[in-house]
Amino acid sequence: MHRLHLRPIAFAVTSAFAILVVLSVDSQPSIAGKYNSVLNIGDKAPTWKDLPGTDGKTHSSDQLENAKATVVVFTCNSCPYALDAEDRIIEFTKQYTPKGVSVVAINVNKVEEDLLPAMTERAKEKSYPFTYLFDESQQVAKDFGAKYTPEFFVLDADYKLVYMGAFDDSPDGDAVNEHYVRDAVDGILQAKKIDVTETVPIGCRIRLERERRRRR
Repeated sequence: MHRLHLRPIAFAVTSAFAILVVLSVDSQPSIAGKYNSVLNIGDKAPTWKDLPGTDGKTHSSDQLENAKATVVVFTCNSCPYALDAEDRIIEFTKQYTPKGVSVVAINVNKVEEDLLPAMTERAKEKSYPFTYLFDESQQVAKDFGAKYTPEFFVLDADYKLVYMGAFDDSPDGDAVNEHYVRDAVDGILQAKKIDVTETVPIGCRIRLERERRRRR
């Protein structure tokens, strides 16, 4: 008898708990990507304005509005991983620029070997076919949630994020099996489903300056 009387109470408690769980889940803020704490696939990419480039000009993201696809890579001169990817990025740019793809490299590190004069020297030495920009404020990297060099973001013609992470599956160019960035760009150009949309970026930590706390 006691068990029969308790069943309605137990059911009510269980139902109330279930409702609380649903409300809790629904009230959670939308999360970012699996490996990126700021952006998620499908988001509009952040913009930038008047960043100086190694070509002596200033560049803004609105100059990319006619691109069929855009690859933004956060890189630098001082990271061995970035240097290892350098030739592959150059080759990719030469192959895909004629297809309407824009490639933009951005450096936000402030150590001497990563400042604009050193960037300009490196760009000339390697004959970079892509735009190489310096962001002294480091804001663009923060807006993209970029943490490493190199770290890649592939955007479609609507400037929406379709891939972010590593360039391919190996820092060693001779051991590459999966071409993540290339596959994502091909997916855009061929209007095909992109199977891999996010991977773990492999590289050196971006040297972001910490904001000093004001004393009260």
